[in-house]
Amino acid sequence: MNSTYEAPRRLIKTADDIEKMRVAGRLAAEVLDMIKPHIKPGVSTLELDTICHDYIVNKQDAIPACLGYGAAPGRAAFQHVICTSVNHVVCHGVPSASKILKKGDILNIDVTVIKDGFHGDTNMMYIVGGETSILADRLCKVAQEAMYRGIATVKAGSTIGDIGYAIQRYVESERFSVVREYCGHGIGTVFHDEPQVLHYGQPNTGMVLEEGMTFTIEPMVNAGVWQTRLMGDKWTVVTKDHSLSAQYEHTLLVTKNGVEVLTARPEEDLSRFTK
Repeated sequence: MNSTYEAPRRLIKTADDIEKMRVAGRLAAEVLDMIKPHIKPGVSTLELDTICHDYIVNKQDAIPACLGYGAAPGRAAFQHVICTSVNHVVCHGVPSASKILKKGDILNIDVTVIKDGFHGDTNMMYIVGGETSILADRLCKVAQEAMYRGIATVKAGSTIGDIGYAIQRYVESERFSVVREYCGHGIGTVFHDEPQVLHYGQPNTGMVLEEGMTFTIEPMVNAGVWQTRLMGDKWTVVTKDHSLSAQYEHTLLVTKNGVEVLTARPEEDLSRFTK
């Protein structure tokens, strides 16, 4: 039985689509750089959200994709432009005036920008006050490297399973765990599209990657068990055992020879990846 399958043709971007994806990706990356100096002890996560909203709408002339997104039975639409996930929050943390950052906190900011109908989606970790525990610091480094290990597998002809296998093998070798319930995703004119990009799995399985596909890799790495819990707001996801969690995310383009990171930031060394 064949454990791989071909991508639907609609997932292959045109040259014009790709140029628009590059712009959206660059804008999303710029938000994460812009907000960095504002992240300090005593600042609320709602203040950070307000700054990002102003920047995206008024400076970038773009649309914040998360604002008003995701209404469902029993769950209100998301009312902010970024997700702010602190310490044991895995993902989708809701900005709040009452959530005041403290020195040593680890904070993930996740942002998605729409420009000319196309989405750029990225997130990264920040250490509030510049110093944190040895465990938290190592967790953040492992989460970033896990993302890079996944990206390194991406090329035409490889599979979604190759990505998950590389990430899971690395994270578990570092004695951390990979969240199972949430994953990366296809992206373009649609925010969350096919394929689902699991951050665990077996090589040579799942959708076969083709030149022109765009999707995110965004592993969530926990210091304790991989299981999570959804809070009463129906957005905020926390670790089941209250352990720390860290995440990094990039939007990627599959190229003929490898991968292009569409949300690359200036400080990143991406020389290991072949475009």
